[in-house]
Parts: sequence; structure tokens; C-alpha cells
Amino acid sequence: MHTVVERELEIDLVLAPDRTVPVPCRLSYRTADPYAVNITFHVTSDSPVSWTFARELLMEGLFRPAGHGDVRVWPTTAEGRSVVCMALSSPDGDALLEVPDRAVTAWLERTLREVAPGAEPELLCLEEGLRHLLGA
Repeated sequence: MHTVVERELEIDLVLAPDRTVPVPCRLSYRTADPYAVNITFHVTSDSPVSWTFARELLMEGLFRPAGHGDVRVWPTTAEGRSVVCMALSSPDGDALLEVPDRAVTAWLERTLREVAPGAEPELLCLEEGLRHLLGA
């Protein structure tokens, strides 16, 4: 049986150095895909936007700049509060997001209680998948 760890919150979309807009989102972690985390924006709209990336990237980004290319994460302070910044890039555009580090940390700790770092391969069921693919 697989577990899902979710958290809904509002994060800030940075439009300019002094202007942000709150965006509803959902952080999701599924033990069926133990290396990945998912963030879905506009969860109340007809066309939500989802990004999936490595849980390890998000964990590292709590302490130091992490990531290359499409997803980058780093800790900083904004208006006197500790936040985690996420820069997302796609052919459709770029977004800079700020989320309180406490919210991300608390949610990640819940995922780590479900699957500790290094225990991910145990959940992948590679042998079963290969048997299914090969028709054995």
C-alpha cells in the first residue's frame, strides 16, 4: 500500500522586488514515486499547473542553492522572514516563488518519516515491473 503526504498552502509569486501575489498550491509526495515531489499551482482553478522534481533537490535547497536548469531552489530571507525560493523555467515562461521555510520543512519531515533517504529503492518494485514488462 502506498502513502500520499500532501499540504495545501499559499505561496508568493514574485512579480517585482517589492510586489508578490499569493498563489494557492499543493505539495504532494507519493511513496509510489519515492524520489519525486510534486507542486501543483492554482489547485482551485480549471487548469492547474504541476511541476515534479527530486525530493532531494528540495531538501538541499533548504540549506544552500541547489538545482540547475528548469528547477532551482535556495534559502533566503524576505521582509525579515526565512523563505525558500523556487525558480521554475519552461518554454512557456519563468516563475520565482517564495514559500516560508517552516512550511516546507514540516512537510518534508513528514515525507521523510514515510521514506527515509536511501530507502527509496525498496519501494520501486523493479523486479515486479520487469516481470510484468517481460510477460514472465
